[in-house]
Amino acid sequence: MPIIKSAKKRMRQTAVARTRNQNTKRSLRAELKALAAAIEAKDGKKAAEALKKVQSNLDKTVKKNILKKNTAARKLSRLTDQVKALGAKPAPAVPTKAAPKAVAKPAAKKPAVKKAPATKTVAKKAPTKKPTAKK
Repeated sequence: MPIIKSAKKRMRQTAVARTRNQNTKRSLRAELKALAAAIEAKDGKKAAEALKKVQSNLDKTVKKNILKKNTAARKLSRLTDQVKALGAKPAPAVPTKAAPKAVAKPAAKKPAVKKAPATKTVAKKAPTKKPTAKK
């Protein structure tokens, strides 16, 4: 048991974080099992929906630093390949809203900026090296 006050607090914080991480991992595993069941049943539509939930859960675990970014990307890539093999089109995790297409307007010409008249500059001579004294 820690004696120092800050160590006691750290112990309490660790316990809370551990339970939160366990719950996140448990929900991820449940979603992965649902996806595996849909893939085994060769149900493309259910697999695509389950993949959407798995992707969301993977993103959450990465955000909470439970999984590394590349680990989540690797898992998602492999699962997406399995779903695509069923012939289903995986849906994106976040539905994208199509923005209304704007009518292209011709670009307005900017007024030409007049340059200041060039002034004559006299080129300076490069400084010459002084001979070094021989010893």
